[in-house]
Amino acid sequence: VQLVESGGGLAQAGGSLRLSCLGSGSDFDDVGAVAWFRQAPGKAREGIAAVNMNEGGRKYYSDTVKGRFTISNDDAQNTVFLEMNTLKPDDTGVYFCGAMFGINIGVGRQAMLHPGRYARWGQGTQVTVSS
Repeated sequence: VQLVESGGGLAQAGGSLRLSCLGSGSDFDDVGAVAWFRQAPGKAREGIAAVNMNEGGRKYYSDTVKGRFTISNDDAQNTVFLEMNTLKPDDTGVYFCGAMFGINIGVGRQAMLHPGRYARWGQGTQVTVSS
C-alpha cells in the first residue's frame, strides 16, 4: 500500500482546509482502517481521526479536534479526507495518514488512534495556521 497526502497549506485561525489521503497498491483491499495523525516540532505523533472500514465506517476523533474536524472516505476513489474547520494555531504541524491492516472489531478509540497500530504511512503534508 502506498499513501499520498495532499491539501496542506497556510490558513488563518478560524479558517478551513481539506486534506486528502490517496491509497494505492494491490493490497489496499486488506486495509482495515485509515487514520490521520499530526506531528508538531518537538512533539510526538498524535492520532486525531480514524475511520474503521471493518465496522461500517465507524469514526473516531481525539478530544483536540472533535467537533471541528471530520474524517470521511470515498471507497471508489481509495481516498480518505480530513475536513478541518475552525482551525487554531495549535493545529499547526505535519499531517500524515496511516493504514492499518487486518480485522478491527470492537477496538476502542485509544487503540484506533495509536500510531503503533498503523503499518503504512504517507510522506506527510504541512499545515500552518496563523493567528
